[in-house]
Amino acid sequence: MEEFRRSYSRLCRESGAEPQEAVLQQLHQLPRGRLDLATQSLTVETCRALGKLLPRETLCTELVLSDCMLSEEGATLLLRGLCANTVLRFLDLKGNNLRAAGAEALGKLLQQNKSIQSLTLEWNSLGTWDDAFATFCGGLAANGALQRLDLRNNQISHKGAEELALALKGNTTLQQLDLRWNNVGLLGGRALMNCLPSNRTLWRLDLAGNNIPGDVLRAVEQAMGHSQDRLTTFQENQARTHVLSKEVQHLREEKSKQFLDLMETIDKQREEMAKSSRASAARVGQLQEALNERHSIINALKAKLQMTEAALALSEQKAQDLGELLATAEQEQLSLSQRQAKELKLEQQEAAERESKLLRDLSAANEKNLLLQNQVDELERKFRCQQEQLFQTRQEMTSMSAELKMRAIQAEERLDMEKRRCRQSLEDSESLRIKEELSRVKAAALSERGQAEEELIKAKSQARLEEQQRLAHLEDKLRLLAQARDEAQGACLQQKQVVAEAQTRVSQLGLQVEGLRRRLEELQQELSLKDQERVAEVSRVRVELQEQNGRLQAELAAQEALREKAAALERQLKVMASDHREALLDRESENASLREKLRLREAEIARIRDEEAQRASFLQNAVLAYVQASPVRTLSPPK
Repeated sequence: MEEFRRSYSRLCRESGAEPQEAVLQQLHQLPRGRLDLATQSLTVETCRALGKLLPRETLCTELVLSDCMLSEEGATLLLRGLCANTVLRFLDLKGNNLRAAGAEALGKLLQQNKSIQSLTLEWNSLGTWDDAFATFCGGLAANGALQRLDLRNNQISHKGAEELALALKGNTTLQQLDLRWNNVGLLGGRALMNCLPSNRTLWRLDLAGNNIPGDVLRAVEQAMGHSQDRLTTFQENQARTHVLSKEVQHLREEKSKQFLDLMETIDKQREEMAKSSRASAARVGQLQEALNERHSIINALKAKLQMTEAALALSEQKAQDLGELLATAEQEQLSLSQRQAKELKLEQQEAAERESKLLRDLSAANEKNLLLQNQVDELERKFRCQQEQLFQTRQEMTSMSAELKMRAIQAEERLDMEKRRCRQSLEDSESLRIKEELSRVKAAALSERGQAEEELIKAKSQARLEEQQRLAHLEDKLRLLAQARDEAQGACLQQKQVVAEAQTRVSQLGLQVEGLRRRLEELQQELSLKDQERVAEVSRVRVELQEQNGRLQAELAAQEALREKAAALERQLKVMASDHREALLDRESENASLREKLRLREAEIARIRDEEAQRASFLQNAVLAYVQASPVRTLSPPK
């Protein structure tokens, strides 16, 4: 296969294309006699190179090209190259969507190739075009080597079934035909049923999933049963005829040898009997050794089969473990996502609660600030009212002082008037009376002036006391208002600080919410990345499982082939053992007959010897009697 690989690379480079690495890898790992390119996307250049190499290939007996996505041109080139191949026995073209060109190329292949015995064409579209399928059926009718044909899922209609029935009438080698899951229908089923009496070799025909009535299927099954019985009878008769011919020939040879051996002397017979017994023992030993070798080979094959079954079980366990690991990874990822979602939801709820609490605190602070602001406004309003009252009091004091001054001025004016009047009265009266009156007036004026001054002093002191009391009261009120204002300002400052703290906390919470949002986005990105990784891992594991399934299927096919070979070897061993037993029984019977003949011969020899002894004694007696009767004659002693 290394030469095949180098030739493939050379032809690809000559055609201007690079060889496919997957095909080179398959060719490098290829078992002897089998070329498996399943699930490899083969290009047209690869098909052209393989079509040029396969006619000269003398070692490849199995070619597997299932699910290779062959194009019409590539399939035509590949099948054209297989027309001249003389060693290929098994060809698998499953799942390549072969159409009209592929069907025509397959018809030419069946007409020209004389070595392919098994052809698998499942999951194609050969029956879509009636003319192309008729060409394929013509090639099948002319073929003289194909024994098994698989046409499942090929969209074969009743016309295609009629063409296939005509091909089966002319074909003399096909033994198994699988037409399941097509569109044969009633007409196609009847055409196939009518062609079965003309075909003497087909013993298996599968028509499930073709919309064929039950009576037609039963008739086909009955015809196939008759064909199987006829085939088994023919095979048994042929085997029996072969065995009987061998036995007759062997018996003839043995009889001729026995006849020649019986013509020899007894000593030679004894020697030949000894030689034949030694030869039979040696042959039995050789046969026993051959049987032991075959048993050892069968045991080795059984051990290899067990090893492959163990490897298959191990691979299945590995696939199951991979599936469990994938399931656990998915569950862990799901639990992680749920836990992160719960944590995020709890953080969102806590953030929402903190935000609502801060909003409530902020609203309460705002309400308290509004109340304090209202209190400050009320205190300022009261302060303004007190200032207005103080201003009015001051105005009253000024008005009272002005009134007192006016009264004093009026009193002085009255006093001046009285003085002038007194002066005039003094001018009119006498000087004594004027003096007395003047003194009396002066005294009265002085008393009035003293009273007025006293009243003025009292009014001033009273006004001063009232003003001092009012001022003290106003100062107390001002001090209380200042204290209230200071307290209100302190409360405002505190509220402002609380508001600032609340705003900072709100900003911090906003930053935390923003961080949580970024964290959520990061977690979502991580989840998306993990989902992508999981999808990639699942796809990779699926690809690996598909590859392992392909390899396992190939190994299963190889094991089936090994089992079939082992069964064939066991059957051959059984046949050989039965032949050996029959040969040993024949030899034993022949030995017994020869012993019986030898015993009879020995008895006859003993009887002849006795007769000769009696004749000798009789002759001796006669000679003695004669000698005694004639003593003169001298006789020579008997020899």
